[in-house]
Amino acid sequence: MELNEFQKWVKDYYDTRGWSDLSIFTRIGFLAEETGEVARAIRALEIGRNRPDEKIQSYEENKQELVEELGDVLGNIIAIANKYDISLEEIFSSHQEKLMERYKA
Repeated sequence: MELNEFQKWVKDYYDTRGWSDLSIFTRIGFLAEETGEVARAIRALEIGRNRPDEKIQSYEENKQELVEELGDVLGNIIAIANKYDISLEEIFSSHQEKLMERYKA
C-alpha cells in the first residue's frame, strides 16, 4: 500500500469508528500510552519481562507485539497529521531535510 493511500485508509477507518472526533489532547494521551507499550514490547524482546502473571512468549511473538504497537503509534501520528491536514510525505520530507541540513558533512 502506498503511503498516501495508507494515510487515507487510517482517516476513513478512524472516521468510521468515531475516533477522529476525539480531542487532540485525548489523541496525545493515546500516543503517549502507545509509546509506553512500544517500550514494553522492546523490553520483552531485549531483556524479557520476568513477571509471573505474564506468559513467556517466543522471540517471534514478542517481535509481532512490537510490530503491532508500532502500528498503534503510527495510527496516532497519522490521526494527528490528519487533524492538521499534513501529509505523511510532507512529514517525511521535512524530517529528511532537517536532518540533512543539521548533519551535513
